[in-house]
Amino acid sequence: MSNEEIVSLLELTVKLLELHDENEFKIKNLGFAARALDKTTEDLLSLSVEQLAGLPSVGKSIAGKIDEIRRTGTTQELTELLARTPEGVLEMLQIKGIGPKKVRTIWQELDITDNRELLLACENGEVAKLKGFGDKIQATIKESILYAQSNSGKLRMEKGEELAQILFDELEKQFEQVEIVGDIRRKNEIVDSIQLVVGHSKPWEVQQFINALNYLQQDEKISSPFSWRGNFQEKEIPVEIQICSPQQFVNQVFIYSSSEKHLATNGIYKQVNHQIFESEEAIYESLNIPYIIPEMREGRFEFDWVKNHQNEELVTWDSLKGILHNHSTYSDGKHTLEAMADYCRELGFEYLGIADHSKTASYAKGLSEERIFEQHAEIEKLNQKYASMTDRPFKILKGIESDILGDGSLDYADDVLKSFDYIVASIHQNLKMTEEKAMSRIIKAVENPYTTILGHPTGRILLSRAGYPIDYQKVIDACAANGVVIEINASPYRLDLDWRWIQYALEKNVMLSINPDAHEKEGYFDMHYGVAVARKGGLLANMTFNALGLKEMEAYLRIHNA
Repeated sequence: MSNEEIVSLLELTVKLLELHDENEFKIKNLGFAARALDKTTEDLLSLSVEQLAGLPSVGKSIAGKIDEIRRTGTTQELTELLARTPEGVLEMLQIKGIGPKKVRTIWQELDITDNRELLLACENGEVAKLKGFGDKIQATIKESILYAQSNSGKLRMEKGEELAQILFDELEKQFEQVEIVGDIRRKNEIVDSIQLVVGHSKPWEVQQFINALNYLQQDEKISSPFSWRGNFQEKEIPVEIQICSPQQFVNQVFIYSSSEKHLATNGIYKQVNHQIFESEEAIYESLNIPYIIPEMREGRFEFDWVKNHQNEELVTWDSLKGILHNHSTYSDGKHTLEAMADYCRELGFEYLGIADHSKTASYAKGLSEERIFEQHAEIEKLNQKYASMTDRPFKILKGIESDILGDGSLDYADDVLKSFDYIVASIHQNLKMTEEKAMSRIIKAVENPYTTILGHPTGRILLSRAGYPIDYQKVIDACAANGVVIEINASPYRLDLDWRWIQYALEKNVMLSINPDAHEKEGYFDMHYGVAVARKGGLLANMTFNALGLKEMEAYLRIHNA
């Protein structure tokens, strides 16, 4: 059990206590504790009960709950709350835009116990009539349910990779030819199914081996001797394992690693269907086409791209020289500024761009002007330490993630904005906007002379929130006109800017920055997901902002801030 799992159970307890209208004081205390523990760097599994009780916002009672979770995997209180809660009501608690109190009202006053009934009530206008609801909240509920339904059975990239790797590791123990294919090999941000190919001369042996894995459940109706289909136990994501002869392995891996549009272009599918190949490179060679990496095989721009570029020009993890857009304990991060910087340096990077939340983000302990002064003083002190380390250069850059306000302005006065080395301008609040409103806010922020990077341009949360509507071309054009970099937010929850717009950004000579939006040290590794979708979109290393070395970055910022 991890810290994250413990916190998750405490948060669920808070929701259920609120749902069942339990003691408000108890709810608040447990909520404060869960939020504090979510940020702690302590290992909750290794601390004694006394040490747990000494953590911020915890105390003896909640320390006892944590210990009970460590020993039993749950608490008696949570078990009792779950027993009193219909399964469908638990699902209703996941609806964006409403909290446990409103779910309780819907449950008690309309006798609704699942999302299907709730959707029907929204369509009939019954929800809007409830006290404290109205048409706007009803529309939000309906939109959230429909969005969740459209994404049912899908996973984000990192979750899909995790499950695929479990299968790969198991199959590789038994069979020589195994490859992960499909959405995961093409680095799609959303995984519709988990697909693998196994090359083996006896398909029934593969089938027997797979069926012996107790965490998989076969759907015999849609399976065949050469295709095992089913799913992980208690997970909706489809699993498909194709079985072929060893001679056909490369061909089948190629086919299942390419979209239908890619295969339909330039006679590729016909060629693969009529000839056995020893490598994927040989497939392209036979058609006089340069090798196209799996990430790009979408049937969009890749055939034109390889005519003008080499795959070696694509951005890689090793291309990146610094890490921008990160949060520390000055706002809502888990680790101190020094710890974030030391780890960044340890990983071999030349600079850390700290960009804690700005003052409008009070929910995230956004920085007041006084706190900015404190942070800048600490940065200068730490930079003196790093300057004395002569083995290689390293520096902390003074940044901020400044909120874009409703009118498009940033949330500090100019004399404060000019104190930073760079500014990430992002929208975090009032996300329910028309395209006209969203564009007005974004364009004004982009035109602000202090804006360096436009952060997560649509505000989307994959499989959870669609994001506000924008005109991508106009946003990119505005960034081109004002010399503003666009962020590829590398968090697997976001991956925003959408990779489909990378080529247009490059056409307009707009640089892109692969930013982890890290709230803890380990968050730096989210840049792997950012690199994956950046390569999918054809991002060149020389157009990647944080591929600039420290000296180049400092020179760029001096010119930008002049």
